Amino acid sequence: MKKWFVIAILALSQFVMILDSTVMNVSISTVAADLGTTISGMQAAITFYALTMAALMLTGGKLGDIWGRSRAFKIGSIIYGVGSLITALSPNLVTLLFGWSLVEGLGAILVIPAIAALAAVNYKGKDRVVAFSILGAVTGLAAAVGPIIGGFVTTYFSWRYVFAAETVVMIGVLLVANKIYDERSSKKTSLDIPSVLLSAGGMGLLVFGVLQSKTWGWILPKETPVIAGQDIAPLGISTVAYLILAGIGLLYWFYNYQKKLELSGGHPLLKVSMLSIPVLRSGLSVFLSQYFIIAALFFVIPVYLQTILGNDALQTGLKLIPLSIGLILFSVIGSRQSARQSAKRIVHWGQIAMALGALLVLGSIEPELRNNLFWAGMFVIGSGFGLLASQLGNVNMSAVKKEDTAEVGGLQGTYQNLGSSFGTAMVGSVFMLTLTSGFINAVNNNPDLSSSVKQQVTSQSQKGVQIVSTAQAEQIVLSKGGSQQTAKEVAQTYEDSQVKALKEAMFFVFVAAAAAYVLSRNLPNEKP
Repeated sequence: MKKWFVIAILALSQFVMILDSTVMNVSISTVAADLGTTISGMQAAITFYALTMAALMLTGGKLGDIWGRSRAFKIGSIIYGVGSLITALSPNLVTLLFGWSLVEGLGAILVIPAIAALAAVNYKGKDRVVAFSILGAVTGLAAAVGPIIGGFVTTYFSWRYVFAAETVVMIGVLLVANKIYDERSSKKTSLDIPSVLLSAGGMGLLVFGVLQSKTWGWILPKETPVIAGQDIAPLGISTVAYLILAGIGLLYWFYNYQKKLELSGGHPLLKVSMLSIPVLRSGLSVFLSQYFIIAALFFVIPVYLQTILGNDALQTGLKLIPLSIGLILFSVIGSRQSARQSAKRIVHWGQIAMALGALLVLGSIEPELRNNLFWAGMFVIGSGFGLLASQLGNVNMSAVKKEDTAEVGGLQGTYQNLGSSFGTAMVGSVFMLTLTSGFINAVNNNPDLSSSVKQQVTSQSQKGVQIVSTAQAEQIVLSKGGSQQTAKEVAQTYEDSQVKALKEAMFFVFVAAAAAYVLSRNLPNEKP
């Protein structure tokens, strides 16, 4: 057991990093009320947290090369622990933005790449496969149990205890961090500031644009940002389109600049020649798709369980237990199969399982949950996630030289955050667009509703329908002066539209899972 002590420390740190964001998502309403802010304010905090990590993860990996991975891990743990304490003590939204979105995010961009690099340094051969399987399983486990822990602590104690506990955990990690073996990189390197600015600017604009698509719309503006009293929608096109194009442009500039630095013997932030390695490129692409699917699923399922079925945060978390069981079980099975099967075949099994599980969950979504089908679907999705988690970390790290592992760790963190951001935003957009159009059409085609009610509902729904429960929808109609009968009819129409929209969003998740199969074509196909 002594040889697994290092991976236990690294896995505990990984667990805290992933747990953090899931707890905030589950507790969003309670935190908003406690800090005297709005849901929009909390969404800004969550967005800023994702932005910090996506924009600076590559920089964190490079600092690991410069300082040493162990030192970067320790410094990141200190910063993260301080941020968690500030978050726990936050009296208002501004302090939360500073402590959680900024300070914790800055700690995470040092810790996450270092975790991957240190695991690669401390384990070889089959032990390395097992080590990365453990990290993958812990990542999925944290995402699965985060809602349970967050829901329980928030419901019976306070959300602040979770972040205070994170500080205690990081102190414990620091006390034993010297047990982690590290190898100093043999290459001389430095931090190129223009590279940092181009990378952070491109990633920041791209992720922010995708995250804001739910509010502002992709092409045609749903709502418009206002600056100095002026609506910003040049040529009648949503600001999101311009942000995404600007982000892609900066990243293209970044790529060419890195290529130039590498050819001239400079110090690029990212060694872009690594992206020409087919195995690594395929591994990172599957990594992105894996987190796209999980993030999308974790958007669709809580909306369904909480707004239609009326489950609270704790009940929602408990419904995800089959996913956790499947993930843990098949992470172990995937690790053991690594001695007999190629990584490509195991990943293919995992991708097929995630697509099949998405179909089963899709079939369970009705006004009344089809429990057996839902539990089976969640277990199969978790099983697929576990198989992928048992392979991808080792595949990515084994594709490059030892001195490049910190950069690959940063790349994995970047792809993970991009996948999570895209999954939530894109599937969220599909859901909101389908819900709005479906609800308006259903109301207009309802012969029992008067023309004035149809006109009022249509005008108030043009910019998007609010995600609420059927009971809340009924109260909204009553508050606008509608009769009891009208309120019930509109609320029932809304529930039907919501179920249809959730089904379409879940079908989008299935299509994404099935399409991801082609991304794994360059993974290692040789049996050990």
